[in-house]
Amino acid sequence: MNNNRRKAIEEIQGKITDLRSYLEALRDEEQEYLENMPESLQSSEKATNAENALNYMDDAINGLEEAGDTLTEAVTLRNSNTTKP
Repeated sequence: MNNNRRKAIEEIQGKITDLRSYLEALRDEEQEYLENMPESLQSSEKATNAENALNYMDDAINGLEEAGDTLTEAVTLRNSNTTKP
């Protein structure tokens, strides 16, 4: 991989890190919202929707982390004879 492509991927990694941080902050806000929900609403559709949103955000955060890790592997490869499985 040449330096221009390596630098472009590193920029993408930075954007992924920023997105992940932003999404983690949103997830934390949603978690706080759920934890502070009045007891009368804790078994409601609102609570279920908040829990589902938390699960989806966790999945997205994990996906962004995996994407960043995969790109790290791509830029650290050096003229090796190994191929990606």
